[in-house]
Amino acid sequence: MAGITVPQRTRKSRQPTGKPNPPIILLTGPEKSGKSYEAARGSGSDLIGTTYWIEIGGTEGTADYYGRVPGADYEIVQHDGSYQDILDAIRWVNHQPRVDGKPNMLVIDSMTSLWDMLSDEIAMYARNRAIRKAQRSRSRVPTLDDPVVIDSDLWNRAKDRWGEVLWLLRRHQGPCLLLARTEIVTAFENDKPTRNTTRKVKAEKNLPAAVDAIVDLHAIGEAWLTGVRSLHMEIQPGETQRFHDFTVDTLLRRLGLQDAAESRSAHEARPDADLTEQNQQPQQSAPGQPAARQDHPATGEQAVKMIRDALRHPTNPEHALRELREEHGRRTLKAVKTETAWGVMSADELITKSLDHLKTKAEEAPAGESDSNLPGEGQTQTDQIGDEDCHAPSDGTESEPDEEGTPPPPDPDAEPPVTERPEDVSEAEEPQDLPRRPRTAQAKRVNKVMSVLLTEAEIQARILGLPMQEHLEAISDPINEGTPPPMTKLRTHVLEHRPMVIALLEENGEREIANAYRLAGKPELKIADMFAPLYTDLATVG
Repeated sequence: MAGITVPQRTRKSRQPTGKPNPPIILLTGPEKSGKSYEAARGSGSDLIGTTYWIEIGGTEGTADYYGRVPGADYEIVQHDGSYQDILDAIRWVNHQPRVDGKPNMLVIDSMTSLWDMLSDEIAMYARNRAIRKAQRSRSRVPTLDDPVVIDSDLWNRAKDRWGEVLWLLRRHQGPCLLLARTEIVTAFENDKPTRNTTRKVKAEKNLPAAVDAIVDLHAIGEAWLTGVRSLHMEIQPGETQRFHDFTVDTLLRRLGLQDAAESRSAHEARPDADLTEQNQQPQQSAPGQPAARQDHPATGEQAVKMIRDALRHPTNPEHALRELREEHGRRTLKAVKTETAWGVMSADELITKSLDHLKTKAEEAPAGESDSNLPGEGQTQTDQIGDEDCHAPSDGTESEPDEEGTPPPPDPDAEPPVTERPEDVSEAEEPQDLPRRPRTAQAKRVNKVMSVLLTEAEIQARILGLPMQEHLEAISDPINEGTPPPMTKLRTHVLEHRPMVIALLEENGEREIANAYRLAGKPELKIADMFAPLYTDLATVG
C-alpha cells in the first residue's frame, strides 16, 4: 500500500523467550545403516510422553518388527497409504494429549517413500492427462511403453502437497524424527560433473533446510552431525562433527528439548494476502485533509462473520470451525475480542462455544429423526443452530448468566419476537407457517441416485490417483465450494471417465472388476459392492 504511513492495526512487541522449538530431526543414511533401529531405540526416551510411528511405503516393513528393540516404546498409526489419509494420520497425532506433561514424538519412516509416492502420483497424472488429450483429439492413445512428459505445473503440484506435510509437522507440539535414505551421486562444479562423489538426501531437495538437525549414519554405529540449528551445542555453521555414541535421546538432550517451548513458533507467509487486503483498504481522505487513523479496526466483527460463515457450512460446520482455528492460530484468535449473545469473549472462546453448542444440538436430536431433519436434506445444521449463536446484540446488552456464571446459549427453537400485527403479514409469507410436507418417493429416489453417483465418482478418483475435489473440479460450482455438483452433470462426468478407469483396472490386473464395470448400469446401484474387493470403506446404498 504505497503512500500509507499510519499503522492500520494495533500491535504489541514482546521480549524473546529464549526457549528452543521442539526440534524436527532428519535422520539420513544409506540402506541398512540403522536409521529405523535408532528411531525405535530413541522412542523410549524419558523426555517423551508417547511416540507415534507412521510408516510410509512399506518396502521395509520394520515398524512391527523393531518393537522388540531394547528400550523401544512406540505406537503405530495406521493409514491406507493414500496421501490424504497420511495427512489425516499426522493431524490425528498432532491432536493427541501429552502424557505426564511430556511432549509426544512423531516418527515418519520414511520421507523418501513419501516423495517417491508424490512423484509416482504426478507421473500417473501426466499419463492420464495425455490419454485425455489423445481422446479429445481422436489420436492414438499412449501406451505404457510410450514416454510421457511431466510438465512443470505437475512438479509444482507435488511440491505443494509435500509442503502441506511439512506445514503439519511444524504444528506438532513435540519433536519430529524424519527418516530418509541417502545415495552416492556425482559431485557437480559449475554445472559440470567431476570425478568426486557426494551424498544426497533422496527426497524433496529443500528438506534439509526445513529441519533443525541432520544426522547422517554412514554405517551402523557411525553417525555424523552435518547440520544443526541450536545454541545448546558448540558447533560452527557448515561444520560436520562426528557424533560418538549416538542415540536419539542424547541428541534430544543436546538440542535442549527439556527446555523447549510447548509449541513451535511458526510464522507462515500468506500468499493470499492481496485477497484480504481488498476488504481492508483505508478510507481515502479528502485532498488537504490528514489521513484518518485506524488504530482499532473492526477485527471482532470480522471474526464473528468468519465464525458465522463456518457455522453455515452446508455439510460439516464442525470441521469448518476447526479449519478456521487451525488457519488463523489460537494465539491470534485469543487476541481478538468479540461481543456476542454469550457475552464478551475472544474469538477462540467463541469457536469453542460454537463447537460445544453443535455437540449439544447433536445429542439432543432424537435417535429416530427422519432424513428430512438431517443436515444436507432440505436444511443445514446452521439452520438448526440459528444466527443468534454468533452475532452481537443490536442493543449492546448481553444475555443474563445462569447460576454458574456462564451465559446460557440462546434457544434456537424459540420463536422470534412478533414485531408486526397479523394483518401486516403479506399473503406470500403465509405458506411459510405451514408444516413441512414429508418427502415423496421420487425425492428419496433422487437422493439415492445422487449418493450412488458420488460413490462412483469417489471410486474413479481413487483409481485415477486424484483427490475427490480435483476429480469433480470441472463440474463444481466455484462460488459454492463444498456442495456437490448437479446430478445431471455428475452422471455425465462419471460416464465419460468410465473408459479411462476400465483401462487402468485392466493394466493393474483387475480384469473381473473391469468387465463388471464395463457392463454396469447408468447409474449402477451396486457400485459399492462391485468395488468391495478393492475398497472396503465405501458406503453401501440400500
